[in-house]
Amino acid sequence: MPRRTKIIATLGPATDDINILEKLILAGTNVVRLNFSHGSADEHVQRAKWVREIAAKHNIEIGILADLQGPKIRLAQFKEKRIQLTQGATFCLNAELDKQAGNINEVGIDYHDLPNDVQPNDILLLDDGRVVLKVKNVVGAKIETRVEIGGELSSNKGINRLGGGLSADALTTKDKQDIKTAVQLGADFIAVSFPRSATDIAEAQALVKKAGGSCGIVAKIERKEAIDNIETIIQASDAVMVARGDLGVEIGDAELPAQQKHIIHRCRVLDKAVIVATQMMESMIHNAIPTRAEVFDVANAVLDGTDAVMLSAETAAGENPEKVVSAMARICLGAEKQQITRESKHRLECRFQRVDEAIAMATMYTANHLDIKCIVALTESGSTPLWMSRIRSGIPIFALSRSVQTRRRMTLVRGVYPINFDVTQYDYNAINRQAIKTMEQHHAVEAGDLVIITKGDVMGVHGGANSMKIVKAGAVV
Repeated sequence: MPRRTKIIATLGPATDDINILEKLILAGTNVVRLNFSHGSADEHVQRAKWVREIAAKHNIEIGILADLQGPKIRLAQFKEKRIQLTQGATFCLNAELDKQAGNINEVGIDYHDLPNDVQPNDILLLDDGRVVLKVKNVVGAKIETRVEIGGELSSNKGINRLGGGLSADALTTKDKQDIKTAVQLGADFIAVSFPRSATDIAEAQALVKKAGGSCGIVAKIERKEAIDNIETIIQASDAVMVARGDLGVEIGDAELPAQQKHIIHRCRVLDKAVIVATQMMESMIHNAIPTRAEVFDVANAVLDGTDAVMLSAETAAGENPEKVVSAMARICLGAEKQQITRESKHRLECRFQRVDEAIAMATMYTANHLDIKCIVALTESGSTPLWMSRIRSGIPIFALSRSVQTRRRMTLVRGVYPINFDVTQYDYNAINRQAIKTMEQHHAVEAGDLVIITKGDVMGVHGGANSMKIVKAGAVV
């Protein structure tokens, strides 16, 4: 059976060779991530161009995710590049200090409103919590702190407030320009960093529309406020990313596993795709094999039902990006063998509001209780295969669509495999036969296999699926 869980690989200096990028994609990458926190617009455009060329060469669909930087809440720079802070020492974050003048006593900050967002006894976590400061006093632009946990600190490290509460807008001036670039290069998804509410998602959607695009919006859950508003954020977004780096710092690492499981569950209930990200295979930046802890981490996300798992520096800057993707694919397949990934009680008690939604649910119930080889969903918008994918199953769902946008959106959805198929090119009575022929050409079915086909009476219309039919390959009429 094909792998159901999708893999997102971040591009960077390690993949800036079209031959390496091709190996990365053929190793099992479904979606590539362009990290707009690093690199120039021209570099991202070139990487996207290579991805499209490779996908066309191999006749496969690869999604492109443009990940916005978001508000840059970071330290400025130290004169000596790095310092060593000791526990109990006094240290000042000074919004008015020259950006290059940091020293053992104080350092500048990029986010000038930070002094307005903190108060005495607040805990500030620097460099993903490796250095911890307690706010003692705020005087004008200066935040006077005591070092609670010391360590090495270098330029441009991130700043988080334990419990959240920083007021920086989710979309910066840079992000708004990057949205235009993402639309121009043909991104399929745009990830919004540090959203606090559904309003931030709506703003991003409006900017995408204004730029002439229709990219899906991925909400990156990184703030404590996002956890508080998780239901409305999920509903407003096309997909959600559990971005465990900043989120773990803000809510505390002990709270993170339960929140990850909860977000995955709610996304599946609310029919949205979900991604688990950050440090999944980080040891493989340099090592040839993952740690056992990393194997368990990836496998547990798969067992919980995530749509996709994501690689960051492992592929963007790692020593062997192709091996990392291959290892992650192997772990996903191992987890997917477990029966728990194929058993579902999703929406058994629900009433459906739409005919096509009811068809999707009926199809999955039938497929899971009959010897069905695969499901073929003729789709315009991708909604029917998305609904199908929310039901745990080991049966592949092939989304046949004439829309390249829909096919690329499906690269993120668990258990769904997009294939180019233009229903308008065939007589209605011949569509089932042509669909099965397409499956045979992709070596997905053989004569005698039972297949479920879903489609609408009026072809080429969004939301029109109103029928399912069980057919036998080799005997379709």
